[in-house]
Amino acid sequence: MNLDTRSTDAPVPGAADTPGSTQTPVGEALPQAARIGQDPLWWRSAVTYQLYIRSFADGDGDGLGDIAGIRSRLPYLASLGVEAIWVNPWYPSPQADGGYDVADYRDIEPAFGTLGDAEALISEAHELGLKIILDIVPNHTSDQHSWFTAALAAAPGSAQRARYLFRPGKGPDGALPPNDWHAVFGGPAWERVTEPDGSPGEWYLHLFDPRQPDLNWDDPVVRAEFLDILRFWFDRGADGFRIDVAHGLIKDPALPDLGIEEEVLMGMPDREDHPHWDLPGVHEIYREWRRVADEYDPPRVFVAEAWVSSPQRLAAYLRPDELHTAFDFDFVRAAWNAAELRATATSSLQAHDGVGAPVMWVLSNHDITRHVSRLGRAGHAVNPLHDVDTVTDLVLGRHRARAALLLELALPGGVYLYQGEELGLEEVEDLPEDLLQDPTWERSGHKERGRDGCRVPLPWTTGGPSLGFGTAAGWLPQPAGWAGLSAQAQDGDPGSMLSFYRRALRLRRELPALGTSGGGETLTWLSLGEDVVAFRRASGFGCVVNVGAGPVDLPAGELLLCSADLDDAGRLPGDATAWLTLA
Repeated sequence: MNLDTRSTDAPVPGAADTPGSTQTPVGEALPQAARIGQDPLWWRSAVTYQLYIRSFADGDGDGLGDIAGIRSRLPYLASLGVEAIWVNPWYPSPQADGGYDVADYRDIEPAFGTLGDAEALISEAHELGLKIILDIVPNHTSDQHSWFTAALAAAPGSAQRARYLFRPGKGPDGALPPNDWHAVFGGPAWERVTEPDGSPGEWYLHLFDPRQPDLNWDDPVVRAEFLDILRFWFDRGADGFRIDVAHGLIKDPALPDLGIEEEVLMGMPDREDHPHWDLPGVHEIYREWRRVADEYDPPRVFVAEAWVSSPQRLAAYLRPDELHTAFDFDFVRAAWNAAELRATATSSLQAHDGVGAPVMWVLSNHDITRHVSRLGRAGHAVNPLHDVDTVTDLVLGRHRARAALLLELALPGGVYLYQGEELGLEEVEDLPEDLLQDPTWERSGHKERGRDGCRVPLPWTTGGPSLGFGTAAGWLPQPAGWAGLSAQAQDGDPGSMLSFYRRALRLRRELPALGTSGGGETLTWLSLGEDVVAFRRASGFGCVVNVGAGPVDLPAGELLLCSADLDDAGRLPGDATAWLTLA
């Protein structure tokens, strides 16, 4: 991509005041297969829909989402207009951390279905033209994984323990942790074990929960195991993997003290000497993974979850012989402010352009506060972590969410949507404490409620014990107001959030300037006012975002789509975005 960061002053007379696109017919499957099925570069611009499997759809009535539920909703996803789906971990797991504590990487959690069900889902998704991205968890396993149970039964210094990070404790009796590292979920990052003879023993590292022991990626057995796991799923048709904690696999073997009181995954410190985040050794791991992905025809792809300190450090993961893409979390953390949005987008685009990789824009996922709530907070809270002490204006949040969607869909690169954002769902911040399951709740001493508020089961219908999620109550309760936000309630309503998403995704596919997977796109910033983010792309396409409170004039041209009605003078209201063909 050739990013032109020059600002261009443009005239700003009025524009037409009616959108020019039509609504996607309900339930109509779109012909994605013909468009992206054989395109090896589909991942450069695809819109991918994240499925948090526990909360998407329950096919067997046990209150937990599953593969059968996903299969039943594939036509919905195709009609929405996405090109790929990402499924959160579906492997056998004690579910101590929502499936991110994996006990077996080559099978399916029985509560979700069978390996045969997974293969059928992959096949059916492909028939609809949908790519399948799975979730791989390489930083840690479950404490119920056969490797870890073998390590506990083995002696210190054994090959079984070498697969993890076991160390003797400090002090004359080894009663103190090996260092001062803290876990992301709260508390110390070390847990002491009882040796087979009953005596107090070594400590093992867990950067998250004690039930998630960290693997030792300096062990060649660990590296070989994960190369085989990749092939196992690629051979079954998976189109790629999202890599959990991609920046955390390598640890400084000296295990130096950090000197900090807590560890926050999403607030990376601006330091290059951090002993367990973003160390240079991770890059050789991903060069090995890339070689495996390139063995397939078409090549398989990766997207990294990497919380790093700068766009330049993120781009290092995306060099031509490493990973394909990574989530752009700087955009998630940017305030609803024109100067910051523009500066963040510019920095990300330039850094990615330097390695020939596309940016993957994202507004919400299963770890951060839903953006309807974030955008509805005074000044827009920059911290994406879950904070229930902030007053939220949901009307404002949904208004801004429409504008933010058009902004990210118009920028060069790909987009990841989080399930339910197309319905305008907010963060559920009043879940009963006795139902909270995120390990952060317990590990923080009941100070941090954790991430359950963005993981509440989806509402599909206006009635029923779980609003169509399943035939029984879901594993977390839904707010009563979600009946009016359900897919059934919004289907066919041209003013609904769901209809707006369908129109936007359809138009993105149709416009020559958007959604292309080749290189060479240009972006030129336009100067239309201090509260406006505006740019031009190919074929005269323009995007104008007004983050201010008052209306602004639009450049001359044909209005294609707008997140809100223009005023009587044809001006773009505050907190709104317009797509147009510039004169």
